Amino acid sequence: MKTLTTDPSTLSERSLFLFKSLVEHFIMDGQPVGSRTLARDIGSDLSPATIRNVMADLEDLGLLMAPHTSAGRIPTARGYRLFVDTLLRVDKLDDKHAARIARELEKGKDVHLLLEKTSEMLSEITSLAGIVMLPRTNPRSLRQVEFLSLSDNRVLVILVVNDEEIQNRIIHTNRTYTAAELQQAANYLNAMYSGKDLQRVRQEILAELHKMREDVNSSMQFAIEMAQKAFAQDPQMPRGDYLLSGHTNLMNVAELSNLEKLKKLFDSFNQKRDILHLLEQAINAEGVQIFIGEESGYEVLGDCSVVTSPYEVDGQILGVLGVLGPTRMNYERVIPVVDITAKMLGMALNSSS
Repeated sequence: MKTLTTDPSTLSERSLFLFKSLVEHFIMDGQPVGSRTLARDIGSDLSPATIRNVMADLEDLGLLMAPHTSAGRIPTARGYRLFVDTLLRVDKLDDKHAARIARELEKGKDVHLLLEKTSEMLSEITSLAGIVMLPRTNPRSLRQVEFLSLSDNRVLVILVVNDEEIQNRIIHTNRTYTAAELQQAANYLNAMYSGKDLQRVRQEILAELHKMREDVNSSMQFAIEMAQKAFAQDPQMPRGDYLLSGHTNLMNVAELSNLEKLKKLFDSFNQKRDILHLLEQAINAEGVQIFIGEESGYEVLGDCSVVTSPYEVDGQILGVLGVLGPTRMNYERVIPVVDITAKMLGMALNSSS
């Protein structure tokens, strides 16, 4: 899971207890929680005034916020992270749903049918959106890159992939580069990335580009910028795709019911780029990963959480599956569903391959 940004040891036992109660109440009914409501929930002798003081402290820490002019509070993304990492107790999946997953993911079924069924089942069990990343295709490695100058600030990029496949594409640059500069750029990129998987190359180039923007003195910045143009929008680049089921369930979630928010979210589903990048981040992680709100890095997912887990066959990770819903999702219920489904899908695919 993501790294916790608030140390729970700095909070008193009373503060953690009240915070946990507030989050659970908000997850249950979606309404901002006031001090009187919380006092009634916990049934203790703490006065509403004392609870208000604790809530104010939690708000100062960035764990709670007051929407609009409401006297009640709701958790922030940082608050949900504290709740998930520290206070949540995840029980094992109930027998009924475990039996259903085992039944639906019966060994020997057609692979695509298994993946479709998995996506649908994740959605139906959680009443949220179910996502299954299709298995990765055979990896392709970059062997060599060359740049040739053309007219009108254009550069021909020649990529050699897997020793035998040659791809040519033209990129547009901000200025004309000399043959010596282009050779220097090619030498640098070949030394850095030759032999690496194309998807890995793309991710590292984007990370390097971000780092170099902070270091304006980097002598190889132009090489990375050209490589970013060459790799970022590559129609031949093998990109995983995914199956999505139940996204219309999100229309029933109050926080996401704003038409403009839904339009942007559904547009993101159609374009697939942002969701795929998020799944790619989770594919190299072990076990369940949770991206809460702004942690995804995408504004369109600011009110959403994504719970993922990789699925594998014979120890090799093939893809990622998960559930997408509001930050106010029932994590206690969703996490075991995602975890068990990933394990059972791997077992079913192992028998189908």
